[in-house]
Amino acid sequence: MSTDNPTPADDADAVVDAAELQALRERVDELESSLADADSDDDGKKMSIVATKGTLDMAYPPLILGSTAAAFGWDVVVFHTFWGLDILHEEKAKDLKLSAVGNPNMPVPNAVAALPGMDAMATKMMRKKIADNETATIEELIELSLDQGVDLQACQMTIELMDYDEDDFYDGVTTDVGAATALQHMAESDIQLLV
Repeated sequence: MSTDNPTPADDADAVVDAAELQALRERVDELESSLADADSDDDGKKMSIVATKGTLDMAYPPLILGSTAAAFGWDVVVFHTFWGLDILHEEKAKDLKLSAVGNPNMPVPNAVAALPGMDAMATKMMRKKIADNETATIEELIELSLDQGVDLQACQMTIELMDYDEDDFYDGVTTDVGAATALQHMAESDIQLLV
């Protein structure tokens, strides 16, 4: 007997193999779809930053971290409260100071750092370093952050406490938010930072 002609048993195996193959294809499609969903979940990372200090050196970390995370596609909120609100204030942001007193990285003792004019000198030196290194300014980082989709929030309670007007802030800054809004985003975030 020739093996070229399939027997009825071979035909049954071929039908079963076709059915198994179809089931396998459907399972592969299902797994690929599931993997695609899992990959898109990775892009949904969230970061919350609370900015509480309004000095020149402390304005950089929340803006750099926030804009970088947003460039990776993360949902980023930077909640500015108390002195951190000055970072978003259009006039005050242009004139943030560097405090020489109590700054452990200053190359002078606190007794010298407390002398009149030391903060102005430290600020001038830092602004020169920023310019010489072509580091982005605070204004440029705010613009970049907003362009990247970072939600820069100004605490409403602090706006009222400091007697600021909502029009004092850069266009695109979110106002009329408070601690409850910040806490909600923090609770949903993968990363929470206090600066």
